[in-house]
Amino acid sequence: MPKAPSSRRGARPSAHRPLAQDVIEDRTISRFGHVRAPRKREEVPSDDEQQEPEGQLKVTGGRASRKFVDPRLSRKILKLAREQQEELEQEEAELEQEDEESEAPRVPQESFDSEDDEQDFEDDDEEDEDSVPVDYGEMDISPEDRALLEKHDADEEAAFDGPDDAPRTKTLADLIMAKIEAAERGETGAPEHGPDERAMPPGINPKVIEVYVKVGELLSRYKSGPLPKAFKIIPSLPAWEDVLYITDPEMWTPHATLAATRIFVSNLKPAQVERFFQLVLLDKIRDEIRIKKKVDYQTYEAIKKALYKPSAFFKGIIFPLCDGGGVTLKEAAIIGSVLTKVSIPVLHSAAALLRLAEMEYTGPTSLFIRILLDKKYALPYKVIDALVYHFLQFADKDKGVEVTRTRAGVVGERRMPVLWHQSLLVFAQRYKADMTPDQKAALLDLIRVQRHPGIEPDIRRELTSGECRGEMLPEPLYEDDDMSI
Repeated sequence: MPKAPSSRRGARPSAHRPLAQDVIEDRTISRFGHVRAPRKREEVPSDDEQQEPEGQLKVTGGRASRKFVDPRLSRKILKLAREQQEELEQEEAELEQEDEESEAPRVPQESFDSEDDEQDFEDDDEEDEDSVPVDYGEMDISPEDRALLEKHDADEEAAFDGPDDAPRTKTLADLIMAKIEAAERGETGAPEHGPDERAMPPGINPKVIEVYVKVGELLSRYKSGPLPKAFKIIPSLPAWEDVLYITDPEMWTPHATLAATRIFVSNLKPAQVERFFQLVLLDKIRDEIRIKKKVDYQTYEAIKKALYKPSAFFKGIIFPLCDGGGVTLKEAAIIGSVLTKVSIPVLHSAAALLRLAEMEYTGPTSLFIRILLDKKYALPYKVIDALVYHFLQFADKDKGVEVTRTRAGVVGERRMPVLWHQSLLVFAQRYKADMTPDQKAALLDLIRVQRHPGIEPDIRRELTSGECRGEMLPEPLYEDDDMSI
């Protein structure tokens, strides 16, 4: 078939070129290469043409040659400028009104007015969820331990329902009421009272009380946005505990609790942060668990933020929980899950294990010990010895905390709960090489007294395998020694 004609217009007709022209072009290309034809340069405008009159906007498109803005665009620009000016004037008027109404004590200007301190502890995942249940599935708790800790739950509910002589942790309200009673017994006069008839701390200006009562009302419905500057300066005040009490922390929303935890953790010293955890955050956690049977997402994040000061976290939350004796299963599981997810410095973890090992035994104590041991940190020998003595104090049959009962109601032998056996198993798995032969032998005698059919064989296998601390290792045999033999 013939070749189809080209559809391009102006296509050059095929023709034979003269041989001489091809030869000349080949010589030129071999000497100079391919040379493009010169193009016409664009005219560059002069300096006078490039300069535009001052105050005029650059307009592109079809109206670029007119050098001015049309009336319609001018009206839009003037309208936006007028709205912005009105907003600025309104904000200035509000700030002046707030300054006239609130006369808070002056403090040195530090970095509390800026948002930089808060950004250090901001997470990328800012979720607006009012209540998110926490997954406790990662805590392996047997039915026997659940029954033991539910007994603690019943004791705690009885403490809330009626009078009880059980030890109770001090709250911020208890601390302030003690100060008020001391002031009433002294010569300082009657204390001030707030709008809700709450007794206010003595020695504080009534105008300051009025300001921080309003701040507390704002925090009771706070969801998002910036906090009042009067609240941000509380960590720099000498009497910050009294001022914080005026804001009524019990009525804070979970969002306000998270924001306050960020501010206090970033601006207070560890000893002061410990007071904040013990007097405010711990009560918020326990109240939410008691009422809702779970914690809000923001409160769970506040517990995570609290671990930025590990020493204050252990002294203000973990140790008061274990010392009080009224810790519940859910409280231990929630706080234990935070310890599992967040990295803790080695020295702080070792000091916490040493303190927990010296405490009086409770079920949650074994839970916290197991979680910290599972981090597999290199612990000092002092901590290893303290943990061994912690387990050996139950070598007597009568030292068990659980009592087995038969159907006839006859009381059987006392035994230790499964949480205790699990913590002993983790200790033997992780640190069997750091124990002396005598300590291993004592622990083997211990599991003959405190028996558990499912866990005892694993503990025995771990204690009878591996090297011991202070034991001489056999000398290795080299190839030369083998040849000489």
